[in-house]
Amino acid sequence: MKKKRFEKLGIEPSLLGFGCMRFPLNEDGNIDENEAEKMIDKAITSGVSYIDTAFPYHNGDSEPFVGKVLKKYNREDFFLATKLPIWNVSSKEEAEKIFLDQLKRLDVDYVDFYLLHALDRDKWAKVLEYDILDLCERFRDEGKIRYFGFSFHDEYPVFKEILEYHDWDFCQLQLNYLDMDIQAGMKGYLLTEKYNIPLIVMEPIKGGALANLPEDITEKFKNYDSEASISSWALRYVASLPNVKVVLSGMSTYEQVINNLETFENFRYLNEDELVLIQNVKDTLKSRTQNGCTGCGYCMPCPFGVDIPANFKHWNNAYVYNQHHKSKENLENMPVEKKAENCKKCGSCEKMCPQHLPIREDLRRVCEYLKK
Repeated sequence: MKKKRFEKLGIEPSLLGFGCMRFPLNEDGNIDENEAEKMIDKAITSGVSYIDTAFPYHNGDSEPFVGKVLKKYNREDFFLATKLPIWNVSSKEEAEKIFLDQLKRLDVDYVDFYLLHALDRDKWAKVLEYDILDLCERFRDEGKIRYFGFSFHDEYPVFKEILEYHDWDFCQLQLNYLDMDIQAGMKGYLLTEKYNIPLIVMEPIKGGALANLPEDITEKFKNYDSEASISSWALRYVASLPNVKVVLSGMSTYEQVINNLETFENFRYLNEDELVLIQNVKDTLKSRTQNGCTGCGYCMPCPFGVDIPANFKHWNNAYVYNQHHKSKENLENMPVEKKAENCKKCGSCEKMCPQHLPIREDLRRVCEYLKK
């Protein structure tokens, strides 16, 4: 299993990290625990040592489930990451209460990597107002966390302000070859290099979108390397950046685990020809995509029942994959209460969207698309 050393921290986790946000589900919509445990076991026994969860994942079920599965392994053999949901915090005391509850949910004495979750300008203001940095530094002094950082979803100037404010142990950014010019993007990556802040990458496959590409794009990759999976190109792209130390993949199936293990057990840095090919693919895809939804679900639940990620998924697929008939069928066959037409433009979704998408306007465009 490929590893990169965190020189600043003196540690060496696996380059592939297991993201625990997209476990397979059973018929009731809950985590399929048997299948998910099988996936985690395969990853860990194959050398994956970085496990990433968070307080809200799977409606709060991810942390307790992950903690239960990890009990079978020596605590020193893996790095456990979880996150403080700043949006649920209204005081320093409440933040402490949530963290201590997380330790109980995970059934551990300490967390290796503790992140302020999905920082943007408003959440950062709350961090400063409630003196959360001091609280987390105390947790670290007490041995309850080992390393302290943040994940981020906003624009570059906000990222620069946050990164330069504190001597962070690490940080986490959304990066993939299609989105290097949005949010913090490549400018943010270069800033982490400048300040020697080890970087963890999320959404390297853009919520799975870069693993399922249209036939003409797939053919470009296969003509170059018929054996390589399509997802491996996206993973290798971010993993080839020198300051990227862990690449998180939110794996949903056992097959995805196997595929990702093959990529990182036989890891190869991208060469110049491969970088040119990816740039060509990026240009083609960008000319087709309607909006940048990753399907993360942070915008949910909608107060009026709209399934926002599903609407955007079918709408984007129509153009990216040139599957208009199939996508329109999918949109029309959605349960009535989940359709875009039920949007009341309240805006609660936009406050939570990590991509800062104009969700209300884009839902209107979905409705217009269906009328064509």
